[in-house]
Amino acid sequence: MAVSAAHVRTALDRLVAGMTGLRADGRFDEPNLDGTPGDYVSFDSWEWPQGVGLYGLVKLWARTGDASLLATIEDWYDRRIAAGLPAMNVNTTAPMLALSELWRRQRQPRFEPVLRDWARRVVETMPRTPEGGFQHNVSDKINDDELWDDTLFMVALFLASFGQATGERRFVDEAERQFLVHARYLADIHSGLWFHGWTFRGRHNFARALWGRGNSWITVGILDLVDMADISPSVRAYLLGVLETQIAALLRLQAPSGAWRTLLDDPASYEEISATAGFGYGLMKAARIGLGPAEWRKAGLKALAAVLANVGDDGVVANVSYGTRMGHDLQFYRDIPIQPTGYGQALAILCLAEGLENPNEMTEAA
Repeated sequence: MAVSAAHVRTALDRLVAGMTGLRADGRFDEPNLDGTPGDYVSFDSWEWPQGVGLYGLVKLWARTGDASLLATIEDWYDRRIAAGLPAMNVNTTAPMLALSELWRRQRQPRFEPVLRDWARRVVETMPRTPEGGFQHNVSDKINDDELWDDTLFMVALFLASFGQATGERRFVDEAERQFLVHARYLADIHSGLWFHGWTFRGRHNFARALWGRGNSWITVGILDLVDMADISPSVRAYLLGVLETQIAALLRLQAPSGAWRTLLDDPASYEEISATAGFGYGLMKAARIGLGPAEWRKAGLKALAAVLANVGDDGVVANVSYGTRMGHDLQFYRDIPIQPTGYGQALAILCLAEGLENPNEMTEAA
């Protein structure tokens, strides 16, 4: 598949329209712990898929300066804040990352108190596991003494972003701590990839699943962490070493299509596009900022082509696996249904926008 800058720009326009037009059809509605209905699909809902989606929109706006996109983002936050924010947990923290990245560039006075209060409560009140990791509690479930790789993207990046924007080092320090604690328990020393989760109750990694999207949260998360905040030199060097080891494993597992599978090391599991987009973004970005060799960029461009091939005429990204709880066997991951989501849209936006940083090289993906 030939890839051109014009093709990517057209697809980006469709992706934004596809994301803002997402609506739930009732198949995946799940009640929250407080009894309110949970909507993990519709754009107009405060949850983690929408939070990741908004991060993609903010990153795209920061690159293009599109005033209409900025208005869409600000309107979303104004309406949701006016309606009242949900109870704080790992997943409801996700929308704060995009808001912080928006505020650090625009400094809208109305957003700072919201961000500051949320960041303070995360550090001071969010439940923790042994060794101080954030316990992966979500809107509809308490996951006692569990670490999940999703937490780093959903919570730690927000703290790093807000801490860097305000000069409050304690928030950046907490983000560093979370990456270190999670790496201790989730990074597989044998494969170089990351497990989905860890429980201190029984001290094991559940199904030992090398889950695709979870690994992409790590690829994106480490790169964006060191890009958005002044990370301690020793922590930065350590995390980039972990990233290099992960990418070496990923390169061996990329399918001929350019995609990766939902279980990275399982040829029987399906190719999954949200993870592919996250890896593509990370590989292209790492190579662009001098952290990886040319083969990283080439693999990223192949992933870019795979993502483009899954963007429909309606701007909706196909072959995205739905939100994935902790699995206790590998078949659980193979059986996760396909469903358009805000995070699928967002990771595709990140991948395509990064592709535009190397417009003269995109034909390598053909």
